[in-house]
Amino acid sequence: MAEVKVTDSFEKALKVFKRQCQREGFLMQIKEKRYYSKPSEIKRRKKSRGKQFPG
Repeated sequence: MAEVKVTDSFEKALKVFKRQCQREGFLMQIKEKRYYSKPSEIKRRKKSRGKQFPG
């Protein structure tokens, strides 16, 4: 879970929160779950991600 302390301004805190959410992959999960994907498409997507980012 992403947590941000608001010390200076709300805009700055919002920017930090969005960056943390993107790093943790929340936005990708939301986009993937928006529509139904066949199991074969999910496997293909995971396989291609593994080739792009080894280790």
